[in-house]
Amino acid sequence: MRLTDFWERMEATFGRTYARSWADDQQLAALGGRTVAQALAQGTDTKEVWVAVCQHAAVPSHLR
Repeated sequence: MRLTDFWERMEATFGRTYARSWADDQQLAALGGRTVAQALAQGTDTKEVWVAVCQHAAVPSHLR
């Protein structure tokens, strides 16, 4: 998954403004307690991060 696709899905799920805030603030167990922003900055694959987001939040099925 390209990074632009990832952010499009995040914005569709959480809204344009809240998506970045959510990514900076939410620590996900599936990412070893890291935030989305931390995981991406450390080179974690975007698909792996997206799966973790889907597991943690109520992501609509058409975005999964």
